[in-house]
Amino acid sequence: MLTDEQVDAALPGLNGWERVDGVLRRSVKFPAFLDGIDAVRRVADHAEAKNHHPDINIRWRTVTFMLVTHSEGGITQNDIDMARDIDAIVGS
Repeated sequence: MLTDEQVDAALPGLNGWERVDGVLRRSVKFPAFLDGIDAVRRVADHAEAKNHHPDINIRWRTVTFMLVTHSEGGITQNDIDMARDIDAIVGS
């Protein structure tokens, strides 16, 4: 598990991510509902391949990704890496 300071140091390199209530969180507004669904599918395929799965909340055109390593009790390097991967998948 990373310290709050380590997470804060990584945040400037992550597009739109913030640390909220012990998780990394980013919301992305897509042009259309199905664009968001397509992005979720691409993120889900990648997450399955990496065996590291974000929590995902879909609200019409806005998709919120949340990352925390539950088994470690907090944010880990895997979460930072997945946040970067999600940025690459959905566009920064």
